Amino acid sequence: MKKYLLSTAAVAMVALAAPASAADLAARPYTKAPAYQAPAAPIYNWTGFYIGGHVGGAFNGNNGFGGTSDNSDGRFLGGVQGGADYQFAPNWVLGIEGQYSWVGNNNTTVLFTGAGAGYAYNQNQNGIASVTGRLGYTWGPALLYVKGGWAYQDVSETLLVSAPATDASFGTTTKSNGYTVGAGLEYLFTQNWSGKVEYQYYDFGTTTFTAPAPLAGVSSKNDTHTVKVGLNYRFNLGGMGGGY
Repeated sequence: MKKYLLSTAAVAMVALAAPASAADLAARPYTKAPAYQAPAAPIYNWTGFYIGGHVGGAFNGNNGFGGTSDNSDGRFLGGVQGGADYQFAPNWVLGIEGQYSWVGNNNTTVLFTGAGAGYAYNQNQNGIASVTGRLGYTWGPALLYVKGGWAYQDVSETLLVSAPATDASFGTTTKSNGYTVGAGLEYLFTQNWSGKVEYQYYDFGTTTFTAPAPLAGVSSKNDTHTVKVGLNYRFNLGGMGGGY
């Protein structure tokens, strides 16, 4: 009985001492949760070299020899391009680009009437090329730009005289060199790939006959309108913020 009473007393003393010991412990410090930080927005970089390809359509201007009309139906074109861009200030992009397009199914045929009756002139534009500078404004992944510079056309000509149809001796002042201007929108959808849509106008002056006599002095505007969509692979060189 004595042992039982001593054990009960000891348990009671431990129970009474436990709250006192807990009160002697220091209060748990309050730690404020860190503030939420949104992930950093990607930095789009246009500085670097690129190569790519394009497809689209080409259309003759609405001009003709001596009141006749050139064939203005659209023709398919496809080609390659390459260039370099530099981003500065920080939303402007300055660049240079070389481009060549093969033109398919282009046979501009003109049948003459009046003094030149009996003659049929054919001009075949096989390809067009350009070397241009371009200036653009970028916001985020998009780049709106204008371009302009030197243009070249790979062109061949024939003149037929009817009854019977045979090649005729003739001469023209057709120009292979000219100028080009254009504008477009390009979109950087990964660090190394961009797509673009572009309008480009090519002007090669006028084509003027110097022979034969019935056609001498007759001339026509020689120009081409094009619409292209393209894809570029970009060799990112860092620059404005170190990339995408």
